[in-house]
Amino acid sequence: MPADTSFLDATFWGTAGAIVVLLVLSAFFSGSETALTAASRGKLRTQADRGSKGAAAALKVTEDNERLIGAVLFGNNVTNILSASLATSLLTRVVGPSGVALATLVMTFLVLIFAEVLPKTYAITNPERAAARVAPAIRATIILFTPVVTAVRAFVRVVLALFGVKTDPTSPILALREEIVGAIALGHSEGAVMKEDRDRLLGALDLGDRTVEEVMRHRSQIEMIDADADPDQIITQCLASPHTRIPAYRGEPENVVGVIHAKDLLREVDRLVRGANGETASLRDLDVMKIAMKPYFVPETTPLDDQMRQFLRRHTHFALVVDEYGSLRGLITLEDILEEIVGEITDEFDVDPENPVKRTETGDTLVEGSMTIRDLNRATDWNLPDDEANTIAGLVIHEAQMIPNEGQVFSFHGFRFEVVTRRENRITKLKIRPL
Repeated sequence: MPADTSFLDATFWGTAGAIVVLLVLSAFFSGSETALTAASRGKLRTQADRGSKGAAAALKVTEDNERLIGAVLFGNNVTNILSASLATSLLTRVVGPSGVALATLVMTFLVLIFAEVLPKTYAITNPERAAARVAPAIRATIILFTPVVTAVRAFVRVVLALFGVKTDPTSPILALREEIVGAIALGHSEGAVMKEDRDRLLGALDLGDRTVEEVMRHRSQIEMIDADADPDQIITQCLASPHTRIPAYRGEPENVVGVIHAKDLLREVDRLVRGANGETASLRDLDVMKIAMKPYFVPETTPLDDQMRQFLRRHTHFALVVDEYGSLRGLITLEDILEEIVGEITDEFDVDPENPVKRTETGDTLVEGSMTIRDLNRATDWNLPDDEANTIAGLVIHEAQMIPNEGQVFSFHGFRFEVVTRRENRITKLKIRPL
């Protein structure tokens, strides 16, 4: 019949050609979506710094993911729906009403293979390279579809708001930090990142979340000088101390009036001795308050990264920590903050302490009660919470809601805690074992 060959006309081939073009466009949009969402912005930044215009365009495009996804999905859906409609019209003309079912099968196969799986597989194998290649065209597409995408975004936000969901523009920034932390943890679990490297990287990232109170030296451990003591006693104490800077007080330790630097004290002693023709009796005229530096006080709630910047700005390494009432809580140094990143720092004047973490023959871990939870977690790869307490002893007291006696045993957070020694109201040694 004449109808059998009527489909072999210009309209048939034009429609078939349009379907092929639409499938190519669908593949482009699908691959672009995968490439731009899977590409690492860090790698793109490196390529952009080396002069790659495509990587720079990809960075610009991915700054607004909501706009990017809206434009790409709009283009992808339009091409898929239009290609399916044309195929249905074409096959209905060729084989009659059964062309609807045939068009569904054919287009499902073509879209799945050539417009979805194939371009997405290519894009995921090297997302940065693919993103750099498609970014300029996608950028033009976003500009072209801006009115439609803006309207769609507004409608979507209204619908989400009806269900109590609000979009947060700062979420990508927060998600980036979580992505870095997750990548480091994953790299360590897979053996690509050493434990020491993981601790340093995570320590640097955690500075903004930790406060001075968590790493300071408690006031009970601070070595101090009585400013009214005899000069020879002050000199002897400074020479015997492993510390370079020592707070000076008058009356009571809470009343800190200055900070003595060992070099300043040595210069003053040298001036007095030389000025009196070498007579050591002139040391009796030593007034430590003439050389004492003005004490620098900081609140205990100061974030560590802010405090480190303050140390660098003020060209000082030493600060006294006070609470909301102005009472002395402890002291912190720049070295204490750096130790949160690189681990324990010692020099030739530091007293060599015993290993704070010891393994017993029974498999228990023997630790000092004053050891911080963070240090114990880093040393043992445990995950004890440090939200409610800074030290191991503080954690036990918090969970027990009392000051336990020697020999008492508690179990919480998946560990068994046994109080080994207690001195007055302080837990000095604990035995810990994972349950």
